[in-house]
Amino acid sequence: MARYTGPSCRLCRREGKKLFLKGERCYTDKCAVTRRQSLPGQHGKGRKKASEYGTQLRAKQSARRYYGVLEGQFAQYFDMAARQPGVTGENLLRILESRLDNVVYRLGFASSRKEARQLVLHRHFTVNGRRVNIPSYLLRPGDVVAAHEQLKGSDKIKAITEAHGSRPVPAWLDVDRENLTGRVIALPNRDEVDFDVEEHLIVELYSKN
Repeated sequence: MARYTGPSCRLCRREGKKLFLKGERCYTDKCAVTRRQSLPGQHGKGRKKASEYGTQLRAKQSARRYYGVLEGQFAQYFDMAARQPGVTGENLLRILESRLDNVVYRLGFASSRKEARQLVLHRHFTVNGRRVNIPSYLLRPGDVVAAHEQLKGSDKIKAITEAHGSRPVPAWLDVDRENLTGRVIALPNRDEVDFDVEEHLIVELYSKN
């Protein structure tokens, strides 16, 4: 399955906001969005105001790139959200937030979602005591995520947890940094998702199809 392998900062500049794809770099003055306000490309400074469709597309692309999800999988998540009771846009964000790679990142066990995805793929985390190597695994309230014993003793995870020990953990998660475990208390409400996105634009975009 194809995945974007180009410069991560280019994606942030294209969306005009921080997507926190580079871990610690995104919190410093080296962030490309802070240093270069224009869009990427030769004609980035001269692009015209986006149309209604363009605005909706940018909302979808921002969410997809923020969570590191491919186009087809994002469409599947939208269909899943549309079938659930409640507000479709909010359901979509809950599904994206409940991905295992996102939860590992939110717990502070990885510096970025990309790194969290790699750690999960390498079987460094368990869910309810069982190793899971699927980054898109959807967690439910009550699930316990823990670093495998082999990872707990590594210098890499120690450096990550020390660097991100002050990062706030969402209220819908409970973390034990000493034992490198976390528990999903509940799926997040809309006001508990700190990502700057207008999810109703994504709903409008898919409603046209």
